[in-house]
Amino acid sequence: MTQIDLAWGAGPSERYEALAGRFRPVFDEIAKDAIKREVTRTLPVAEIDKLKKAGIGALRVPEAEGGFGATLPELANILIELSQADSNITQALRGHFGFVEDVINKPRDASRKRWTERISRGEIAGNAWTEIGAASQAAFSTRVTAKNGGLVVNGTKYYTTGSLYADWIDVGATNEAGDGVVLQVRRDHPGVDVVDDWDGFGQTLTASGTTTFTDVAVAAEDVVVDDDKFRYGAAFYQLVHLATLAGIGRSIANETAAQVASRTRSYSNGAGPRSSQDPQVLQVVGRIRSNAYAAGAIVLQVASAIQRAYEAHFAGDAEAEEKANAIAELETSQALTVVTNLILEASTIIFDALGASSTKKPNGLDRHWRNARTLSSHNPRIYKDRIVGDFAVNGTPPPYQWRIGEAPAASAAKS
Repeated sequence: MTQIDLAWGAGPSERYEALAGRFRPVFDEIAKDAIKREVTRTLPVAEIDKLKKAGIGALRVPEAEGGFGATLPELANILIELSQADSNITQALRGHFGFVEDVINKPRDASRKRWTERISRGEIAGNAWTEIGAASQAAFSTRVTAKNGGLVVNGTKYYTTGSLYADWIDVGATNEAGDGVVLQVRRDHPGVDVVDDWDGFGQTLTASGTTTFTDVAVAAEDVVVDDDKFRYGAAFYQLVHLATLAGIGRSIANETAAQVASRTRSYSNGAGPRSSQDPQVLQVVGRIRSNAYAAGAIVLQVASAIQRAYEAHFAGDAEAEEKANAIAELETSQALTVVTNLILEASTIIFDALGASSTKKPNGLDRHWRNARTLSSHNPRIYKDRIVGDFAVNGTPPPYQWRIGEAPAASAAKS
């Protein structure tokens, strides 16, 4: 069945059904055991391997360079479908998709060719950026230094989402000159230690834990200044979260409808002989589905704004590119609180439609709220309405990028 037949609306392009059709059989396999994996905390290693073999990591790589040449709306819609199957996997691949986006924004030189070839043959990248504890906002404590005539990286990262499943790890660090840099190392390189110690209550299978680098050799050509990364990165990474939330919404809608349809028990004070004939229950099911539908529509609108920022990068007009990046960030911020509210509500009222028996752990329905709440806690959504309001009232552009850590003033006071 197409998305139209299922009332989720048309895909973002004429070729979308053919593009998505390549991955849907894998998505169906992933969905079959999603609840079992969640309940038993089984990492989706085999499932991600199947996606790698299907080529999902090369969606955004141009066809001339071995990929599928997907637009950002096409990517976003495919991620919604993947998240409907298992939202953990989409988040585990988020770092990879961000890495690829950076690659395809670069000039077509030897470095880009090296990476597009790796990505097109199925290799994926995880990420290692965030540092916890007394980390500074101004610089990474992870360092790249000279040793024995080469370069090595040392440091510890947390929230290294997806790195356990990856072939490569994209690392944020500081060089000996104090500059922020980006580099890549192989996950299986000596000195790289990836640990699944993620203890959050949601997105539990993303392996968003600790990665430690101990004298890991780094190729000089793989070290670039942080400022050289693609400019709409903040909006892009949030787009992946929004698509993941929209997919969770669809999963909630489908699971609620299926369970309501199969229920034979009903309350004596209900409004129908069965849940499937109870107008109040049907109203809840309809609200959940509408929330999921609206979230998906909003995500595609945001994806179109980011697509314009991507295209502006190659148009040769720096001012137009800066404006497109700002608009993409604003549209993403405008969407964030709305989409998160829609899905958080859906993940709560599912139990109004199904009753107390639906709270049993083997049903796994609590995973939707836990996962949605975890995703909604990123890049704090409480700041988004303020940023949008400041633009609307004062014309203030949104911040280009942000980091978490101790503010410079706090760090200075400590020392």
